[in-house]
Amino acid sequence: MNKLIAACAVALAAATTPLASAQDNAAELQALQQAAKTDKRALVAQTLALTPAEAKKFWPIYDTLQKDLTQLNRQRNLALETLANRDRPPSDAYAKQVVNDLMSIEEQEIKALRKASNASLRALPPKKAARYMQLEQKLRAAQDYEIAVAFPLVQ
Repeated sequence: MNKLIAACAVALAAATTPLASAQDNAAELQALQQAAKTDKRALVAQTLALTPAEAKKFWPIYDTLQKDLTQLNRQRNLALETLANRDRPPSDAYAKQVVNDLMSIEEQEIKALRKASNASLRALPPKKAARYMQLEQKLRAAQDYEIAVAFPLVQ
């Protein structure tokens, strides 16, 4: 297994101090992000340490969520790219449509996460389900930051 993924999983498992320094948090998030880009499934597997019975129940839930999130990320990026690549400021009607589209995507993400969370709680011990959802949230936060930095504000 990739050393980066193993190191991230060990760091996550060893993290017992809830109030780490901002520098430590940023480094952890950056390492997680890199590990997820390398092999997110391996990172999740290492972080959760699933038994064979748990894995059999969990991986279909994971795969469905990842498929849903990938589709929604594409929709969000398309909306933002279209808005950012306009050669003139958007009309009020167009800006309103983009806002509505982005909010709809956020709502669909919440539904997908809730569905995965509920299914994970049925498939895994509660602490492992919570750890998985926390890992997903950390990775989504890093992704949201990348998107925020990449796309300029509407003028």
